[in-house]
Amino acid sequence: MRALFSVTDKTGLAPLAVALSQAGWELVATGGTAKHLSEAGLQVSEVSELTGYPAILDGRVKTLHPAVFGGILADIHNQTHLVDLENHNITAFDLVVCNLYAFDSNPGVENIDIGGPAMLRASAKNHHCVVVVVDPADYDWVLAELLASKTVSLESRRRLAAKVFQVCAHYDAQIANWLNSPDEAAAQQLPETLSLVAEKTHNLRYGENPTQAAARYKLSTGPTGVGMQPASKQPADSWFDQAVLHNGSEATGGKGLSYLNLLDADAAWQLACVLNHSHSLPAAVAVKHTNPCGVALAEDLISAWQRAYSCDPVSVFGGVVALSQPVNSELAELLVNIFLEVIVAPSFEAGPLEIFRSKKNLRVLEVPSYALPSLDIRSAAGGLLVQAPARPKTQSQASWEVVTRRHPTSAEAADLAFAWDVVAATQSNAIVIAKDTQAIGVGAGQQNRKNAVELASKQAAEHSSSLLAGSVCASDAFFPFRDGLDAAAQAGCLAVIQPGGSVRDPEVIAAADEHDMAMILTHQRCFRH
Repeated sequence: MRALFSVTDKTGLAPLAVALSQAGWELVATGGTAKHLSEAGLQVSEVSELTGYPAILDGRVKTLHPAVFGGILADIHNQTHLVDLENHNITAFDLVVCNLYAFDSNPGVENIDIGGPAMLRASAKNHHCVVVVVDPADYDWVLAELLASKTVSLESRRRLAAKVFQVCAHYDAQIANWLNSPDEAAAQQLPETLSLVAEKTHNLRYGENPTQAAARYKLSTGPTGVGMQPASKQPADSWFDQAVLHNGSEATGGKGLSYLNLLDADAAWQLACVLNHSHSLPAAVAVKHTNPCGVALAEDLISAWQRAYSCDPVSVFGGVVALSQPVNSELAELLVNIFLEVIVAPSFEAGPLEIFRSKKNLRVLEVPSYALPSLDIRSAAGGLLVQAPARPKTQSQASWEVVTRRHPTSAEAADLAFAWDVVAATQSNAIVIAKDTQAIGVGAGQQNRKNAVELASKQAAEHSSSLLAGSVCASDAFFPFRDGLDAAAQAGCLAVIQPGGSVRDPEVIAAADEHDMAMILTHQRCFRH
């Protein structure tokens, strides 16, 4: 029996090779791998001894030779192949253990592996005759099966071969995406061909409804942004891949995360990080069905949460809460008395975690700063809709324009900037009414803008009526008629921020002047569907 080793990741390799050697296997390896095995005290032949050629071109060519690939690709059940092996003095391989250069962590031309993928693909193609192992996590069970049965079952060989092609597809997609984004300017363009590889990270309880199976997959190719900054060309784990689930998991007796929990947690944590980054104050965000139902900034996190909760206590029930600062025990006592699905924060003291354990189904996520993906991808029309992700809206204030006779006061300007970030995180048609950097009314997902204003003002009147006078209003798209603006003025709003762009902008601006309202046109729509 004969094994070929050529690995970058040498984790667990020596014990595997020792066990095979003790079972009478012949060991062959490429340069660095051969040295590693020799240092482990093993008798190993170098590939250069088979080929008669040393590694050349700085190691770019080591294994690309019939003595190697003939041994990998030979079908030992085919008499013609056996004759060819004998005529050319080639011995077949029974096992190939290979993994690839770490392109994801160190992209570059010299980390584009050639021989490795070729050996893996050849071995996987010939899996009926060759056992191929690409993942060190498979060493133990493959070795156990080999030692117990002197072979590996066809079912196991097929599974190993499938993993090889998945790994190679992932590897090729990483390279293609890197080559498609050679500089920041090119990275802003959507590629003609999108190479995506995703791996399952979580089985979820179910999808939007119990009849729908669901899982979460990590998109493992393509660049990822860091925090609220533009996307980097370096692949990186998302904020959720770095999250720690402290409570509410199946392991702790809870239900675990669901499809809708993840959607709401993503929406809540993104908005909390946007607000904290843009306004440099602690932020508290409550989300229900991906829409904000409570949002506030304050000098301290407890005050921010109390103000956010007062926006719509009814909708917060059963919602997801994101907090931009570490959570202490005092805040935990307030949160635990409300039925919440998920709490997201950058860290938790020991006391709060003990308090949260009294609610076994409350999911508690400790997370890093939100990372914007390089692409926003969703399924539709039997394919994928792809767009660049929306950046924080207050980072584009250079285009903002005051178009009314009255300019906003400094307090109104701060509230308008805050409300603009919140409305950008709200499903269209969207209206947000705010006062003192606190959302007091949210009109989300309405078919017309007047209804969105009326819904937001009704909510504000029900829960925060004392704050309506002197409040501000943000709209995610232009007012097509003055009726929406009139409704905002009637509710008590004194300033408005909206994109503009309607043929009736002059009429809407005139209405604002009639009401002595200040109005900013951002010249930038912020729809969210």
